[in-house]
Amino acid sequence: MKKFINTDKIYPAIGIFGILIIWQALVVIRQTPMYILPSPIDIGLALVKDWDLIYYHLIVTVYESLAGFAISIILAFLISIFMDSFNFIKKLLYPILVISQTIPIIALAPLFIIWFGFGMMPKIVTVVIVCFFPIAINLVDGMDSIDDDYLKLFKSMKASKIQTLYHLKLPFSMVYFFSGLKIGATYMIMSAVIGEWLGGDRGIGVYMLRAKNAYALDRVFASIVVIVGLSILLITLIELMSKKILVWQNERDEE
Repeated sequence: MKKFINTDKIYPAIGIFGILIIWQALVVIRQTPMYILPSPIDIGLALVKDWDLIYYHLIVTVYESLAGFAISIILAFLISIFMDSFNFIKKLLYPILVISQTIPIIALAPLFIIWFGFGMMPKIVTVVIVCFFPIAINLVDGMDSIDDDYLKLFKSMKASKIQTLYHLKLPFSMVYFFSGLKIGATYMIMSAVIGEWLGGDRGIGVYMLRAKNAYALDRVFASIVVIVGLSILLITLIELMSKKILVWQNERDEE
């Protein structure tokens, strides 16, 4: 029976369901106005009623997020390989990457709008800035954590740097890579929305801003639900992908 019941998923579902019930009860009992705090039912109705408009804006946000995420992955691979291959590049770039993450993205987004205009480009750049760091750092740490015995074995077999990278370092660091992907996917949609808040005419962030200005908090919460759901979907897809690719890791964990 336990094989058919995944308690890891049941308990969070029960917790979320309980919070929604308490939320709904408090709003009804206290008769809280919708412009202060809408009930879960109001949010659900707004999501259904306004879905066409939400979808219209969501397509742009998804495109910006996926484009920025793809660029982040490519840049992370290139820079992490250079950092692993040349120690002076690692010493040069690693502190800069760390410092870049201490700058609030809300402060950089307006600069991107000034430099790149009000189109999709500043939002894509914002996503790249946010998602690039966890992916690159995880890849670099993954390559650094390889056992010296493996490296000595490849060296004794006279493997070239490219062969060592392709057959040892990259496969070994895939576990770290997917961890970085999941972290990046967590912030991917959010960073695009932040960019849309500060300028643009289409996107889920623009929709949220207009709903907030109209005190339509049920629509604001509805868009938040969509963002959370989409982020969870992306993380789930990455998790499934990692299980398919990292077969050797899953077999080792089961042992």
